Amino acid sequence: MSIIVKFFVAPDDTSASLTLQTGPGRAFESLSFGNFDPEEAVVEWECLMADGSFEELVEAGEPRIVAGQDHDGCVVFAISPRLSTALADATPSRLSDVSASWTQLRAEDGEVIDTEIAEAIVGELAALVTSARRQNQSVYCWVA
Repeated sequence: MSIIVKFFVAPDDTSASLTLQTGPGRAFESLSFGNFDPEEAVVEWECLMADGSFEELVEAGEPRIVAGQDHDGCVVFAISPRLSTALADATPSRLSDVSASWTQLRAEDGEVIDTEIAEAIVGELAALVTSARRQNQSVYCWVA
């Protein structure tokens, strides 16, 4: 699996959608990761943090695609308000617990994600969401 994942802050869906072809670049505050399925991850994190059901979230259209195709090429999607709130409000201990649970979920599906990497991804995303909220903006994800 070779996936480029960039979570980034943008003022609105229109601005976020403009990143589709080239990614968020330097114009947006962002985090870069790789080699995990971020669309599945954000739904799993929301389930773990806000006691949602994976199936219900997917049926509700989460994650909400802002630009691109779901299966071909790059895609940009929005982090849900519910997940954003849960991440911003979480204590470091809660973020660590969620990371450990996510690592275990991925292992059950045969995907190995190092616990320290999982903690870095979830913790840094929580910090990015907090920064976005201070700016009255939202967090999106660009995947290539």
